[in-house]
Amino acid sequence: MSQKGTNIRQTVQKHYAEKAKSADCCSDASVSSSCCGSVDINEYGQAIGYSLDDLQVLPDGANLALGCGNPLAYANVQPGETILDLGSGGGMDAFLAARLVGEQGFVIGVDMTPEMIDLARKNAHKTGFTQVDFRKGMIEQLPVDDDSVDLVISNCVVNLSLDKARVYQETYRVLKPGGRIAISDPVRVAEMPEDVKNRENAYSSCIAGAASVDEIQTYLQDAGFENIQIIPKGASDAVINTWANSDNPELVLGDYVVSMLISAQKPQVQED
Repeated sequence: MSQKGTNIRQTVQKHYAEKAKSADCCSDASVSSSCCGSVDINEYGQAIGYSLDDLQVLPDGANLALGCGNPLAYANVQPGETILDLGSGGGMDAFLAARLVGEQGFVIGVDMTPEMIDLARKNAHKTGFTQVDFRKGMIEQLPVDDDSVDLVISNCVVNLSLDKARVYQETYRVLKPGGRIAISDPVRVAEMPEDVKNRENAYSSCIAGAASVDEIQTYLQDAGFENIQIIPKGASDAVINTWANSDNPELVLGDYVVSMLISAQKPQVQED
């Protein structure tokens, strides 16, 4: 990896380590700008597709108001399935997935930030779920066995990777034949201004790393996926526009990045 790439990854990791450390104040439904930003975490969660019932069953500190959609809302999760959450953070989607798969299912969360793994494991202890396992690792090199997962989900994380093609290759590897993905991620719909892209925090803010629809389509096709769909999530602009306000209140980020649902399937029968 280049020095620039190393610097970006370190900046992203530092950003999310700080978010994990702020979990205690972020668990308060109405938080200050020093924690999750000036947002109500339940209002934020509902704005990106979670029900209030979903949000209220989560342990304090699991919802850090970091997502851009609810991948589980579109995933048709079945009891007994094994689910992998890429960039699991404080465990929000992993815990909601665990409720859906039940005691016979299993959920794996992978995150590169040690502080997030510690937070998620702490939150798991609060929930009492025994079918959730949080593992430290890179989404470009998943600590997960081949052909072992029914569903891969992710929420506003793949855009942070510097090698998205590799992420989708790894996702394909760990899925069982017929397995599927349901990923919410910011997608680039217009070229970002250079002064924004070049900011040190532009990657960790889910701005600079967003890929285009065509790029994502190519990554998925090259990895071997079929039944690919990349669909804009309605009403995402209001949430996305809040991400850049602290840096540039005049920037309308929704003109450049849109939250979309990315879905695809690994073929049921593999070619020799």
